[in-house]
Amino acid sequence: MLLATVAIVFVALILLSMPIVFALGIAGVAGLWVGGYPMQQLSSALVSGSQSWVLLAIPAFVFAGNLMERCGMSHALVELARALIGWVKGGLGMSVIVVAYFFSDICGSKMAEVSALGSALMPPLTKAGYDRRDSASLIAAGTAMGMLVPPAIFMIVIAQVTNTSAVALFVAGFVPAMVIMLCLMTVVYIRARQNDWPVDSRPSLKRLGHASLHAAVPMVVPFVILAGFILGIITATEAGAVVAGYALLAAKLYYRNVSWREMGKIAYDSAILTAAVVFLLAVASVYQYLMGVSGVPQLLGQMLGPLKTHPSLFLIGTAVMSCLFGMVLEGLPAAVVLIPVVFPIAETMGIDPIHFNIVQTAAVGIGLFLPPMGVGLLMALRFADLSVGEHFRTYVPYMLALFAGLLLIICIPQISLTLPRLAGLIK
Repeated sequence: MLLATVAIVFVALILLSMPIVFALGIAGVAGLWVGGYPMQQLSSALVSGSQSWVLLAIPAFVFAGNLMERCGMSHALVELARALIGWVKGGLGMSVIVVAYFFSDICGSKMAEVSALGSALMPPLTKAGYDRRDSASLIAAGTAMGMLVPPAIFMIVIAQVTNTSAVALFVAGFVPAMVIMLCLMTVVYIRARQNDWPVDSRPSLKRLGHASLHAAVPMVVPFVILAGFILGIITATEAGAVVAGYALLAAKLYYRNVSWREMGKIAYDSAILTAAVVFLLAVASVYQYLMGVSGVPQLLGQMLGPLKTHPSLFLIGTAVMSCLFGMVLEGLPAAVVLIPVVFPIAETMGIDPIHFNIVQTAAVGIGLFLPPMGVGLLMALRFADLSVGEHFRTYVPYMLALFAGLLLIICIPQISLTLPRLAGLIK
């Protein structure tokens, strides 16, 4: 009765177009009332769900990402990528994937990343003769891959929800993202051969040097984050402060194209997004409490009992669910609704928490860009002025590449675990 009430209220409110965070909260209150649990649990859960030092990293990373996007750092990365590989077959398309990888390092927000890459990359792709459907596919697939590249806000949230190290999760994301990037670049190369895509002329040393100089500012960020984590110099929260400070200095001393008034607007927008994320985590604690007292993890554990000797099959099943949640509910709600239920089962099966979280992060990232409802895909298609139906057939090879990369990450845990182990962050 309790679970049915929560599910019915939640679905009904979503169908009425209520924001997910309020729908989740009202459904949680309804569950407490129907189950006869004390309403004091509501205030207790709201406080406990938002009490974590690692959450302090969210406003810093969001502010840094928004500021860097406003400075035009994506354009600098595009020019460097084109200079390096734009002259090979499919090089311009490959440069989109490379730019998406590195821009994820300085952005943190998927919607901001789609917006920045769409505005920066769609015009040169169109000018070079790329079909709009392939252009939209490149931007969507590249941004989906970038979900694994820190400092993704989703990683901070999932680390909080599963009580794992955000630093270890950040470090673990670099290599799996590279695996998916290589899968996507393989598809780009094959399609370039099939469709005879145009190539850029070989760059002069002057152009290469100029592009490298301008891209040096954003390129510093991933190396600072990775080095700081591996050397144990900074925590995830401190990394957020460092990146935000670096973005502020770059904006005022190097780019000089952001006024203090615009800076205030960026800070305001970042605060609004941060408040939404923290409020979602707080409200989700009520839901997690209800799932626990209702015995949902134990019930799922019994249902999935036959898979205990097949961790890979379990991960594939949960990844499929995460993809669907990511497509329907967006990223963060998927983390707080699904992950707390299946994570305890993964622990009993002996699946490494970091590996589990990386798989789910990749799956949710892919789900955000799956047709027909993925919000990230719909935004990418808006830049190309395409409908989902017009775009679907062209997008299939890119989706297959994303799923191939995800399958490799699932079946080979070392892809996720080697780097954090070398850094001494996990055993």
